[in-house]
Amino acid sequence: MSETTNHEVLFMQLIMQQQQWAMMSMGKLKNPMSDKIERNLEMSKYAIDTLDMLATKTKGNLGEYEEKFINEVLRELKLNYVEEVEKDKKEKTASPEVAGGEEKPPEA
Repeated sequence: MSETTNHEVLFMQLIMQQQQWAMMSMGKLKNPMSDKIERNLEMSKYAIDTLDMLATKTKGNLGEYEEKFINEVLRELKLNYVEEVEKDKKEKTASPEVAGGEEKPPEA
Protein backbone atom coordinates (compact mmCIF):
# COMPACT_ATOMS: atom_id res chain seq x y z
CA MET A 1 0.00 0.00 0.00
CA SER A 2 1.45 3.36 -0.98
CA GLU A 3 1.89 6.13 1.56
CA THR A 4 -0.79 8.22 -0.18
CA THR A 5 -3.31 5.38 -0.07
CA ASN A 6 -2.42 4.68 3.56
CA HIS A 7 -2.99 8.34 4.46
CA GLU A 8 -6.37 8.31 2.68
CA VAL A 9 -7.45 5.23 4.64
CA LEU A 10 -6.27 6.72 7.94
CA PHE A 11 -8.05 10.00 7.16
CA MET A 12 -11.32 8.18 6.45
CA GLN A 13 -10.97 6.16 9.66
CA LEU A 14 -10.43 9.35 11.65
CA ILE A 15 -13.62 10.84 10.20
CA MET A 16 -15.56 7.67 10.99
CA GLN A 17 -14.23 7.59 14.58
CA GLN A 18 -15.40 11.15 15.18
CA GLN A 19 -18.72 10.36 13.52
CA GLN A 20 -19.26 7.34 15.76
CA TRP A 21 -18.28 9.32 18.86
CA ALA A 22 -20.73 12.09 17.94
CA MET A 23 -23.56 9.63 17.27
CA MET A 24 -22.93 7.81 20.56
CA SER A 25 -22.88 11.13 22.40
CA MET A 26 -26.25 11.99 20.87
CA GLY A 27 -27.67 8.72 22.12
CA LYS A 28 -28.11 7.40 18.58
CA LEU A 29 -25.69 4.48 19.06
CA LYS A 30 -24.96 2.22 21.98
CA ASN A 31 -21.59 2.68 23.66
CA PRO A 32 -19.75 -0.61 23.02
CA MET A 33 -17.77 -0.28 26.26
CA SER A 34 -20.77 0.09 28.56
CA ASP A 35 -23.35 -1.56 26.27
CA LYS A 36 -25.67 1.38 27.10
CA ILE A 37 -27.14 4.37 25.35
CA GLU A 38 -25.37 7.39 26.79
CA ARG A 39 -26.28 10.94 25.86
CA ASN A 40 -24.02 13.98 26.21
CA LEU A 41 -24.77 16.69 23.66
CA GLU A 42 -21.78 18.75 24.76
CA MET A 43 -19.43 15.91 23.78
CA SER A 44 -21.32 15.43 20.54
CA LYS A 45 -20.89 19.11 19.69
CA TYR A 46 -17.17 18.81 20.42
CA ALA A 47 -16.84 15.89 17.97
CA ILE A 48 -18.77 17.79 15.28
CA ASP A 49 -16.71 20.94 15.83
CA THR A 50 -13.52 18.88 15.56
CA LEU A 51 -14.64 17.48 12.20
CA ASP A 52 -15.66 20.95 11.05
CA MET A 53 -12.18 22.25 11.92
CA LEU A 54 -10.59 19.31 10.13
CA ALA A 55 -12.65 20.02 6.99
CA THR A 56 -11.62 23.69 7.10
CA LYS A 57 -7.92 22.98 7.69
CA THR A 58 -7.71 20.35 4.93
CA LYS A 59 -9.74 22.27 2.33
CA GLY A 60 -7.93 22.14 -1.00
CA ASN A 61 -5.75 19.22 0.13
CA LEU A 62 -8.32 16.42 -0.13
CA GLY A 63 -9.30 14.20 -2.99
CA GLU A 64 -12.81 14.60 -4.38
CA TYR A 65 -14.11 11.51 -2.56
CA GLU A 66 -12.56 12.53 0.78
CA GLU A 67 -14.02 16.04 0.56
CA LYS A 68 -17.49 14.74 -0.32
CA PHE A 69 -17.29 12.17 2.47
CA ILE A 70 -16.35 14.60 5.25
CA ASN A 71 -18.95 17.13 4.06
CA GLU A 72 -21.69 14.49 3.98
CA VAL A 73 -20.74 13.20 7.44
CA LEU A 74 -20.83 16.76 8.78
CA ARG A 75 -24.22 17.43 7.18
CA GLU A 76 -25.68 14.26 8.69
CA LEU A 77 -24.22 14.93 12.14
CA LYS A 78 -25.40 18.54 12.22
CA LEU A 79 -28.94 17.55 11.24
CA ASN A 80 -29.01 14.89 13.95
CA TYR A 81 -27.56 17.30 16.50
CA VAL A 82 -30.21 19.94 15.78
CA GLU A 83 -32.89 17.24 16.09
CA GLU A 84 -31.57 16.24 19.52
CA VAL A 85 -31.31 19.84 20.73
CA GLU A 86 -34.89 20.49 19.61
CA LYS A 87 -36.00 17.32 21.38
CA ASP A 88 -34.41 18.61 24.60
CA LYS A 89 -36.11 21.99 24.21
CA LYS A 90 -39.51 20.35 23.75
CA GLU A 91 -39.01 18.14 26.80
CA LYS A 92 -37.99 21.11 28.95
CA THR A 93 -40.88 23.33 27.85
CA ALA A 94 -43.57 20.65 27.95
CA SER A 95 -45.78 21.17 30.95
CA PRO A 96 -46.98 18.16 32.94
CA GLU A 97 -50.45 16.97 32.09
CA VAL A 98 -53.04 17.76 34.71
CA ALA A 99 -55.90 15.35 35.30
CA GLY A 100 -58.34 15.85 38.14
CA GLY A 101 -56.07 18.40 39.78
CA GLU A 102 -53.16 15.93 40.02
CA GLU A 103 -50.05 15.85 37.91
CA LYS A 104 -49.51 12.74 35.86
CA PRO A 105 -45.99 11.34 35.93
CA PRO A 106 -44.19 11.58 32.58
CA GLU A 107 -44.52 8.49 30.43
CA ALA A 108 -41.36 6.51 29.93
